[in-house]
Amino acid sequence: MSYLEKLNLYLVPRRNRVIDGTDVQHDILDYMPQLHSFTFYISTHVDPVGLSYKLSSEDIQQTLTNIGQQHVSSMLNYINRGTAVCSIFSLPFQFDFLQDLGNTFPDIVFSYVTYLYVEDINPFKQEFFIRIARSFPLLKYLTIYNVKPPVLHDVMPFSSDNCQLYSTIEYPHLIRLDVRLAHMAYVEQFLNETKTKIPSLKQLGVKFHHLKSVTKNFKREETRRNCVKVKELVTIGELVYTKDVCLYFPSLWK
Repeated sequence: MSYLEKLNLYLVPRRNRVIDGTDVQHDILDYMPQLHSFTFYISTHVDPVGLSYKLSSEDIQQTLTNIGQQHVSSMLNYINRGTAVCSIFSLPFQFDFLQDLGNTFPDIVFSYVTYLYVEDINPFKQEFFIRIARSFPLLKYLTIYNVKPPVLHDVMPFSSDNCQLYSTIEYPHLIRLDVRLAHMAYVEQFLNETKTKIPSLKQLGVKFHHLKSVTKNFKREETRRNCVKVKELVTIGELVYTKDVCLYFPSLWK
């Protein structure tokens, strides 16, 4: 390994301490003196309760600067069960999969990412999905894990099609959407074409009762267009193939 000149590292460990720049130096770089190309994504899952210090994305990134890693970035996110996710990665981000992305992430373009898993203990707002569309231009596969409704959902029910505070978001390459572990408000966010356009959607994972409610028992016009090309429908709860369902998802039988 001491003669290795190029290394691509994608690592997602679960441990009792965050991997930062100091660990990168002592556990990787010190053993590879010939290394001149180092591309990495390291995302540590830790229980913050057991830590003796307060986690900070800025402090974590500073440890990378201290070892001479300038073209890098970091993220700190809290997901379900109180887990903290601390990620460090080289720039530009050159991997196609990114997981546990939360509300706070750097304002950069992830040009290679096609698979994205988003999760946070705090609700996602409309601005979050606007940023996702802008920062992940080639996104094809999106999974949303968030059981808390956005703030706007509390004051404006999803059934109101005329309450449009933002321009329509478009995900032109998205072919698979999984919202089985998401609040119904996010199902509304993506299926309502006045809020989001997903013209290439072919695979949809969703709770059946959420789907039935958002589409108004498969009769709502605002959600029909985003469903028309779906060829695979995976539901939590039994999918009842009524005539209305068949008309709403005509591509299921093609």
